[in-house]
Amino acid sequence: QLQLVESGGGLVQPGGSLRLSCAASGFTLENYAIGWFRQAPGKGREGVSCVSSNGVFTDYADSVQGRFTISRDNAKNTVYLQMNTLKPEDTAVYYCAASQYVQDYYCSVYAEEGEINFWGQGTQVTVSS
Repeated sequence: QLQLVESGGGLVQPGGSLRLSCAASGFTLENYAIGWFRQAPGKGREGVSCVSSNGVFTDYADSVQGRFTISRDNAKNTVYLQMNTLKPEDTAVYYCAASQYVQDYYCSVYAEEGEINFWGQGTQVTVSS
């Protein structure tokens, strides 16, 4: 079965940190660009960050630039999202998604649904005191 599984979400106080993981099973992540998206209650989906399949190119939404860091460990078939200095407005369900592009140096936080090959099931992040 081909799937992505997110983990690492939870409840954290403002200013705290969390690290999300996105693990693949049934396929090799190194062939895919990986994006993190989030959706808060009553809001649309927002692209947060992405990393190209070769790991060289990364991109971030303005709202998380300087606070979040995406990385990948192809040996572990896993991508991480380190989230620091969390704010209440970061509260959302976070999803990872895999996209296969011709260019191994490309990814986009604005990837459309048609560009996504696999979605994870999501992990809840709640930032509250």
